Amino acid sequence: MGTVGISFGSPTSGQGFDVSSTVSQIVANLQAIETPWQTELTALQSQDTALTSIGTDLSTLASSLTNLTDVQGVLSEKEGSSSDESILTLTGADSSAIAGSHTVTVNTLASTASWYSAAVNSGDTLAGSLTINGQTITIDSSNDTLATLASAINSGGYGVTANVLTTSSGSMLSLVSQTSGTAGNITVTSSLTDATSGGSSIGITQAQTGADASLTVDGIAMTSSSNTVTDAIPGVTMQLLSASSSTDVQVEITNDNSDVESDVTSFVNAYNTVIGDLNTQEGNDSSGNSEPLDGNPAVAMIQEQLETALNFTQSSGVITSLTQLGVSMNDDGTLTLDTDTLNSELSSNYQDVVNFFQPGSGFTSFGDNLTSALNALSNSAPDGEIYLSLQQDSSEESTLNTNISNENSYISNEQTQLTAELNAANDTLEEIPSQVNEVNELYSAITGYDENPNG
Repeated sequence: MGTVGISFGSPTSGQGFDVSSTVSQIVANLQAIETPWQTELTALQSQDTALTSIGTDLSTLASSLTNLTDVQGVLSEKEGSSSDESILTLTGADSSAIAGSHTVTVNTLASTASWYSAAVNSGDTLAGSLTINGQTITIDSSNDTLATLASAINSGGYGVTANVLTTSSGSMLSLVSQTSGTAGNITVTSSLTDATSGGSSIGITQAQTGADASLTVDGIAMTSSSNTVTDAIPGVTMQLLSASSSTDVQVEITNDNSDVESDVTSFVNAYNTVIGDLNTQEGNDSSGNSEPLDGNPAVAMIQEQLETALNFTQSSGVITSLTQLGVSMNDDGTLTLDTDTLNSELSSNYQDVVNFFQPGSGFTSFGDNLTSALNALSNSAPDGEIYLSLQQDSSEESTLNTNISNENSYISNEQTQLTAELNAANDTLEEIPSQVNEVNELYSAITGYDENPNG
């Protein structure tokens, strides 16, 4: 700690000294005690920033791996194609679909039963009744127009959807079965009359009969009540568009290799980001100063654990190591992906690729092992390495902040006390000239000596 001198010139000058400046110098000396604490606190906060960034990138890496290890994820995705999309198209293939080729012939399309009434003027009043599949609707003041009758049918649960259609001949009541195919062929009869036009009868006519679609799949005959077929090929949804009994349509179900390649690429990129974070901490910043985590054992531990997990050899299956999928490690620890090698394995050993990433039965998969390693390194409580390192820093920061706070309180009290004491001392110095004059005057009175004979 430095020393502080008080300069007040001649002690009898009455000038005193600068109390504020003197107190500031003393306080500055006291505050120097905090400098190493502040330095250490700043270093810990820089470590926190670096650790948090690494933790975030480890989380991104874990998420990219989850896309591959999730049994409902990208490796379960399927694609489908039709050789003649004028006859049928594929609208979906879920994880239960199995890659393969199928031959489909569409003999007839499904149809939905529908009916229409005779035309009347839209505002005419109706009378009589309408029976739909044994349920009779009696016309009264609440449903005696085509519009109110349609509304009553739609709200009544009669198994049909009603609409009023406007044609050149007038307005007609349209009824369409809510069940497609043969099962939708319900009975509709009319006893309606047009009260406005003299009670003329309003007949009802079936426009279309409900029929099931007829098709063969791989030589097996089957029917479907809808043109959207979901149970002909497991996991596959087909939309029938036209019938052609003489045309065989080839349906191909394939694995979604392009999406798998994209997710493996994302995994490699996320891993390289983490390794880049770690490599950065082993050098100096642009000013030549050491990075916050230089020499920190957590960095070396994370690097070692990641490399060990990445070099894990699976005990089962054709694919037992990441290198077989075209992933190689560079000298700096980052990865490079050979997409040609990956696509070759996806085309020839797809299920083994699935088994490599996803939970195995009786063995630990590469995906399981790496997931466990990432969980152990993460910023998740209670055992993640990043989490524990941040907790340790937090404890040390708390101690430092307490020390600094206590020291600031001590300095504040000292500053108050010093200011009061030095102000009192300064007042004394400033009074010395007047006290000297009083002594001189007393001396002159006693001795008759005049210090100023010419005064």
